[in-house]
Amino acid sequence: MDKQLSTEELLVLLFKENEPGEFFKENEPAFLTLSFAEYLDMWCKKHLEVPEHVILRANLDKSYGHQLFSGKRNPSRDTVLQLSFAMNADYKQAQEMLRIAGKSQLYPRIKRDAAIIYCLNNHKTLVDSQILLDDLGLPLIGGKKNERD
Repeated sequence: MDKQLSTEELLVLLFKENEPGEFFKENEPAFLTLSFAEYLDMWCKKHLEVPEHVILRANLDKSYGHQLFSGKRNPSRDTVLQLSFAMNADYKQAQEMLRIAGKSQLYPRIKRDAAIIYCLNNHKTLVDSQILLDDLGLPLIGGKKNERD
């Protein structure tokens, strides 16, 4: 298939398919195979960034951050969010990062998630986002564990 399928188009084709084996074979390029570490590497190359700067802005331990970038460790949901802020991601980019990392995406009916969505959408820094969360009495990003990690 030459044309890049949207997620919705892929879903329609899947629902219409009588032979799943054929569907998967014909649409192989549409399936995601990118690891989170590969995503981070691609992002750094595209934006001419070095991992050390992203790790520092994300307020992550240097050793742990490098393990994330090398693929030796998998991030928690909050770590993905910290990296999203460090990479100045918008809401859609942060959702994509969460999906690639295999974490639950932000959901606007959850107050903490709604506050984070607001901050991402308005390109707030991680520090500004933490201040808003604290002002609202919500768990900080990377702070106390919450049940969605």
